[in-house]
Amino acid sequence: MNDVVCNRYDFILFFDVIDGNPNGDPDAGNLPRVDSETGHGLVTDVCLKRKLRNYLQLVKEGVEGHDIFVKEKAILNRLIGSAHDKAQTTATEGSDKTEAARQIMCSRYFDVRAFGAVMTTGRNAGQVRGPVQLTFSRSVDRVIPMEHTITRMAVTTEAEAVKQQGNNRTMGRKFTIPYALYRCHGYISAPLAAQTGFGGDDLELLWEALENMFDHDRSASRGQMSTRKLIVFKHDSRLGNAPAHKLFEMVQVEALKRPARTFKDYRVDVPGQLDMPSGVTVVERV
Repeated sequence: MNDVVCNRYDFILFFDVIDGNPNGDPDAGNLPRVDSETGHGLVTDVCLKRKLRNYLQLVKEGVEGHDIFVKEKAILNRLIGSAHDKAQTTATEGSDKTEAARQIMCSRYFDVRAFGAVMTTGRNAGQVRGPVQLTFSRSVDRVIPMEHTITRMAVTTEAEAVKQQGNNRTMGRKFTIPYALYRCHGYISAPLAAQTGFGGDDLELLWEALENMFDHDRSASRGQMSTRKLIVFKHDSRLGNAPAHKLFEMVQVEALKRPARTFKDYRVDVPGQLDMPSGVTVVERV
């Protein structure tokens, strides 16, 4: 049963990168994103949601209710229009067609149910505030992006071959971070879950995706990326039993060696259950 989530959750995701570019900035020549004032590395929430969507597509392809709305080559207004067409054939006389289409979109698409969506770009299916929200991820320590010259033993055009007199080499650049451990904070709202129908099965699938998304997102540019820890705070109530920021502050990270080059060069201190505020349970899933 996919009963609607009725508890608030807060969580911390730790992931790392070895010799890779975890999230290039297209406005900066695809350099790794960096906080220009502190030098800490950044990974956007949008980047992680893309990886989550891709994983969910792999494991739930063709399963009813688990399609992905924002996916490669999708035409969003066409999908919204399809929901509107169904709403017109199933809604009772005098009912709100926009609300009916919104409910259909939530029931069809996991990412709408989880992350929300703006569906007013064509035939109006309303807007959805998703119960699952992520912050930007920030590296524990400063990062120093490295620039590497790379060579391809081929050219793309006949003109280039003539110009090089048959040498046929193409020079390029590749940007990496030697090592960085990133920390992301996440939130799951029970009241918003009730509005979208985000349920217990969806929640378990989200945890699974957070744990495994990097294993199915390999590329030459990203290097080695891995989920290292997923720390979940479950509240006994739908509105929560403690402020999220206080729970997050209880999880401390200490560098055992600098410069760090592996996850073992850090110690992540997770509070025990006896240290938790009343009504909050802590679980380490990874």
